[in-house]
Amino acid sequence: MEMLKVLVVDDEPGIRSGIDRILSKYTVGYPFMDEDIGYTVYEASTGEEAIRIFHENPPDIVLLDNKLPGMGGVEVLEYIKRNQLNIEVMMITSFASLELAVKATHIGAYDFVPKPFTPQELRSSMDNITKHLFLKRMTQKMNTEGKQIRFQFLTVLSHELKNPLNAIEGYLRMLKERQAGDQLEAYDEILDRSLNRVKGMRSLIMDLLDLTKIESGKKNREIQPVDLMRIARISAETMGPMSIQMEVNISIDGPEQLIFNGDPEEFEIILNNLISNAVKYNKPGGFAVCRLMTEGKQLIIEVEDNGLGIPEDEMPVLFREFARIKRKETRNIMGSGLGLSIVKRLVDFYDGTISVESQQGKGSLFRVVLPIIG
Repeated sequence: MEMLKVLVVDDEPGIRSGIDRILSKYTVGYPFMDEDIGYTVYEASTGEEAIRIFHENPPDIVLLDNKLPGMGGVEVLEYIKRNQLNIEVMMITSFASLELAVKATHIGAYDFVPKPFTPQELRSSMDNITKHLFLKRMTQKMNTEGKQIRFQFLTVLSHELKNPLNAIEGYLRMLKERQAGDQLEAYDEILDRSLNRVKGMRSLIMDLLDLTKIESGKKNREIQPVDLMRIARISAETMGPMSIQMEVNISIDGPEQLIFNGDPEEFEIILNNLISNAVKYNKPGGFAVCRLMTEGKQLIIEVEDNGLGIPEDEMPVLFREFARIKRKETRNIMGSGLGLSIVKRLVDFYDGTISVESQQGKGSLFRVVLPIIG
């Protein structure tokens, strides 16, 4: 259980000990919290003592009396604001007035509770300030982590684009310098490699645009009755040329028609990615089968293959951005590394789940389960 440090600043020993008794065994919990929050209470009888404690053992919350010997409560509040201390303040004073409440709130106090107060009134105020502090810290954490994630994302993205550009530049220099002679046929392999690199970069850019639209919420969703069998057949036809080249047999298994309320473009992205992966990461003579079915109030999409499979140590990162199986068997397979992360986000839109079972060298089974609404 997380414990917040609460400093009670009051010159009346009875008030300090009373607050300690009320809060020592009290906890706060909310549905969005992983665990309850409790309080560790310690005391100061003057403003000067409180300021010393701020620097020696900084509290999370200060319950601050305004009428103190020497330095007053509002002066302590001004000190907290002036020094930008990360402390939440609740004023407690028997000299309650609207003017003082407005002034304290303007300076930075979160709440204002006049004496005398009941245990329930204090607990209620602590509920509010604790929730405020929790949400404030979560926001700060998300902002910090968000910056780090964006930095990592851009670093990986620049790497993913830089490598093929360097390769293409090298191939073009070979062409310009006629390093393979003057016969055009001698450069066919170089041109094929360059075209594959360009194709890979185009795939990365298109997937990145899809991901950006999804993340920003700017993708216009058009929820309507969709025949998923039709979309699956189109996806299989789209992969036809590659499946012939790879000698992989694609099949679609399901009813003649399967209607589901969804966005056609989203399901096209889901099925294209899953079926194309089943073909790309396969081996000659392999199969890729897409099954669509309903079970009770659930739609189930399965895409199975008997291809290369996924190493166990790579399974935990499979749905992250730029995750790709990197082995000698997959070295020449082009892809953005964004496809499955995009599929995961789209499945999340429907409050669904995506899972994978795989054995290296034996194949993989991806399973999408979506609730049927209505």
